Amino acid sequence: MKPFYVRELSVYPVGRRRILLLAVAVLASLVANFETTLATILPLLMTDLGMSLTVYGQLAALSVLVGGLSAGFGGILSDRWGRVAILVPTLTVTAACNFLLATVDTVAELFWVRCLMLFIEGAGITITASLVRDFSPRMGRAQAFAFWTWGPVGAAFLASFIAGFTLPLFGNAWQSQAIIMGVGSLSLCAVIIWKIAEPSGALRAQVMEAEQELAVEGEAGHGRVRELFKHPHLWAHVLGNTGWQVLYWTFTIFGQTILATAFGMDAATANRVVALGIVLNALAVVIVGRASDRLRLRKPFTAVGTVLTAATLAYFISLIGPGVATGHVTAVYALLFLFMGVAYVPWMANFSENAEDVESRLQGSALGLWGMVVRVMIVVMLVVSPRVVEAGGWQLWLSVALAGQAVFLVSMVAFKGRWRAARPEAPRVEV
Repeated sequence: MKPFYVRELSVYPVGRRRILLLAVAVLASLVANFETTLATILPLLMTDLGMSLTVYGQLAALSVLVGGLSAGFGGILSDRWGRVAILVPTLTVTAACNFLLATVDTVAELFWVRCLMLFIEGAGITITASLVRDFSPRMGRAQAFAFWTWGPVGAAFLASFIAGFTLPLFGNAWQSQAIIMGVGSLSLCAVIIWKIAEPSGALRAQVMEAEQELAVEGEAGHGRVRELFKHPHLWAHVLGNTGWQVLYWTFTIFGQTILATAFGMDAATANRVVALGIVLNALAVVIVGRASDRLRLRKPFTAVGTVLTAATLAYFISLIGPGVATGHVTAVYALLFLFMGVAYVPWMANFSENAEDVESRLQGSALGLWGMVVRVMIVVMLVVSPRVVEAGGWQLWLSVALAGQAVFLVSMVAFKGRWRAARPEAPRVEV
């Protein structure tokens, strides 16, 4: 017996039906990120609980580690038990945990609530990526993953927008935002439960090059997770991209702080600069994803984007110091986010396809493994980066992130896939 909300498809959806299900998967990604957002209330929360930034860093590191373990196991279980059976409970329970967050009075209580929320959320985000793969044939996969990346971007904007208008209405009480996130997330979960569906296990095992109304009956069986560990090019993907993610998560967590401390911007200006970078990134991933799909090329886009990101980052590091015009810093920061978008989405499609070629039944497991390793990196970053910055400033830590870009570029040598577009076959002349 499957839960009432699980709807399995034995025929691959096409046309508007597929687009709708893909949109529901993207909405689930947005909800999974929105319901765990803490950045908008963090300053108020730290003041209310008497918590220092160092203590919060340690708390965040441990809770992210818990989320990383969840991401790994969640991906494996979604391959065995189905995506929706796990995704819906993780989204709804995490949303309900926001009401528990609103009751927090001590740092210890905050720690346990965040660990609970991120443990549940880790599996959810992994599964949304798996659903995007399930509903995107290879000819459109890069663009589909581009929209999936709008989940965290949209969540950040939604949380900031709501907080900007509602905090003054509730006397700047951070608890109000936790309750609003809980109510909003549960409402969106109701929409997801109403519309969500997933391909059957046998249908998920098919490798879809293009959209077609394929019907598959029966069970596909379960792949063996250890099969993924036998292929060096998959490890090159996971470890190489983890190096790339050092820069992304540095800006995600410390972007405003870097702009404020290294360039002397005020908080409002720093937030506007970050917002501009996010908007350009969101546009870049869709445009580049579409181009990557049309040409059926992944690696050239990833390589060019990474080289441009590394060059721009090196220039950004050289600018750090007083006296640099705000407009100049804004332009360079925006270019960084633009070039990261060029590199990221084609890589996601490439990794998905490479893992699919190894074992199409283990897509969730492969994405879960990647999510787990990235979260372990975030834990290390949260612990190490403040000490590195204290020793050598943001220049030194961003140099570490630059080295991560180099690692990713070198790892691309092992990726499977073409570097050039396939030449059209010459027409045959019958004699």
